[in-house]
Amino acid sequence: MKKTRLLHADLSRLVATLGHGDMVLVTDAGMPAPHDEPVEVIDLALTPGIPGIASTIEVLLSEMQVESHIVASETLERGDAWFSALPLDVIGPRSVVTHQELKALSRRARAVVRTGECTPYANVMLVSGVTF
Repeated sequence: MKKTRLLHADLSRLVATLGHGDMVLVTDAGMPAPHDEPVEVIDLALTPGIPGIASTIEVLLSEMQVESHIVASETLERGDAWFSALPLDVIGPRSVVTHQELKALSRRARAVVRTGECTPYANVMLVSGVTF
């Protein structure tokens, strides 16, 4: 039995295989996943709001080393509480792109993690760091 908080086997395997600079996009329920690219989609959405994006990122961070993050300007404009609560000391510096650019960038992600979040523009790209 695992000792960390992350129990989802696919998410744990994903984190274990990440290299420096690999990207993981954690999304709301409505973000389209790339269909024409070999991007893994880990679909956690159960029902609207479950799991939420904030709790998903919190648990993911219990195993994933993150050096920076990327968000859409539309996400920042909304000023939602879930985003304000993200631990900047853990997710590192921020890059800002448009929502369309984030969708295009998702094609380069190692994986897209779809949550049950139903808040518009609730999407964060986490960029993997190293622990040494």
